Amino acid sequence: MRTFHGVEELVGAVGTHLGYSDWHTITQSQIDTFAEATGDHQWIHVDPNKAANGPFGTTIAHGYLTLSLVPMLTWEIYTVEGISMGVNYGANRVRFPSPVPVGSKVRAGVELVSVVSGDSGHRVTTEVTIEREDGDKPVCVVEVLSVLAE
Repeated sequence: MRTFHGVEELVGAVGTHLGYSDWHTITQSQIDTFAEATGDHQWIHVDPNKAANGPFGTTIAHGYLTLSLVPMLTWEIYTVEGISMGVNYGANRVRFPSPVPVGSKVRAGVELVSVVSGDSGHRVTTEVTIEREDGDKPVCVVEVLSVLAE
């Protein structure tokens, strides 16, 4: 965990890689719960028997499930002290270059792209890359926008 003591210290880290989260295992229970929450019950995610004969040989996590892990994973990487709150502002682009088979371990890496001050706070842009253990390509790459208020 990297701790920044205020936004000015964070600004000094622009252009650097902030580190990696711990590895987290994707379970079928997570996938099923996500399917319930979103209504996306496609067989490739929730039917292990049918998925065993599918293109990946097993069920895979929803791309948006992988994306939804970004807050949890990035909170393991860095924090900024001295702010009153941080909120999600959006994403500039999201890609899912590779699937996440059930049982995979994933982790995130974060690069700090920019910190821009404005009326509503400091807009922070990071590039988050989620990788799968022993995978040859990332499973999710997203440019994340957040706003930090002091």
